[in-house]
Amino acid sequence: MKTLTLVAHPRLQESRVNRTWKERLEKEQNITVHDLYQTYPAEALDVEREQRLLTEHDRIVFQFPFYWHSTPPLLKKYQDEVFTYGFGYGTGNKLRGKEFVLAISAGRPEDSYRPEGRSKYTMEQFLIPLQATTFLTEMIYLPPYILYGTPYLSDEEIQESAERLAAYLTAPYDELANLSQTR
Repeated sequence: MKTLTLVAHPRLQESRVNRTWKERLEKEQNITVHDLYQTYPAEALDVEREQRLLTEHDRIVFQFPFYWHSTPPLLKKYQDEVFTYGFGYGTGNKLRGKEFVLAISAGRPEDSYRPEGRSKYTMEQFLIPLQATTFLTEMIYLPPYILYGTPYLSDEEIQESAERLAAYLTAPYDELANLSQTR
């Protein structure tokens, strides 16, 4: 299985978690790590290149910090410009059957994402638009990998989360439920 991990962090060098995850995933033979902000500093996407990358992989991963209750802006732009009618859905669905995973770092603790918590909504509710995108494109939505409370984690805990993420992203579909990370 070939996995494409799209890393979308506007300030990756300042990120302890996403930078560590990226560096760990780059060691995996069957994972292509693609840093969108590094590749497109002016945010002008090469749509044909991005669509070609998607068709060459079996599992698509969006790796990002939970950013204003959504994805960072370049990742949203990516969806708008790359998952087009005739490619991602409609008359020519090249994404059909591909597995889709979210790898999310969240600054707040997990209990913040409850109706009685600070965010007032669950993480699952915030992720509904991304899940709906997979339904439109006919990808297979896999359980997300979420690391909560990231500012409070030690370097060792972050490294351990990177190891778990690598194991999660390289596991066969039928083993993912046992490896799902929510912390």
